[in-house]
Amino acid sequence: MQDNRVEAAAGGVWYSCLSDELEVMRRAARRACHAHNHMEPDLRGPAAPPLRALFASFANSARVEAPFQCSYGVNIALGEEVFLNTGCVILDSAPVSIGAGSMLGPGVQIYCADHHREPAKRRAGIERALPVRIGEDVWIGGAAVILPGVSIGDGAIVAAGAVVSRDVAAQSRVAGVPARPL
Repeated sequence: MQDNRVEAAAGGVWYSCLSDELEVMRRAARRACHAHNHMEPDLRGPAAPPLRALFASFANSARVEAPFQCSYGVNIALGEEVFLNTGCVILDSAPVSIGAGSMLGPGVQIYCADHHREPAKRRAGIERALPVRIGEDVWIGGAAVILPGVSIGDGAIVAAGAVVSRDVAAQSRVAGVPARPL
């Protein structure tokens, strides 16, 4: 391990996601998500303590609504005043950074895992992990999907239901499947 992150994620190299070491990390994330998702809302606050402790960084004013799911948690960094609405999923096999003031609508999904193209290797759990970077003051509409390796620039808007497969320029708006500039 390297800084508590998935070691293979650093270089985007192919690795097996079926290792015992990674399963231990996924179990820890499932426990933290379970605690967050089942804690009394008035006691949970912005996020349940086990979830906050799991993340790479969690700004004091960030907020994660329940339910929430992540793969590892240790690769997620949330800036000040970040808001993740109900039902968000972050599959963080690589670093995921979400800049200050960004808002994710209900059901937004962020994927870092890029599975192998050859069926036999996919069955064997071979994947690579590509980071996702969301800048500051970004608004991502409900049910949008952000694919591996994407960067979204400061102030951008992603329409609800969009599938973002390419970088999004700062201050731009994208919509559709695949997402295209408006």
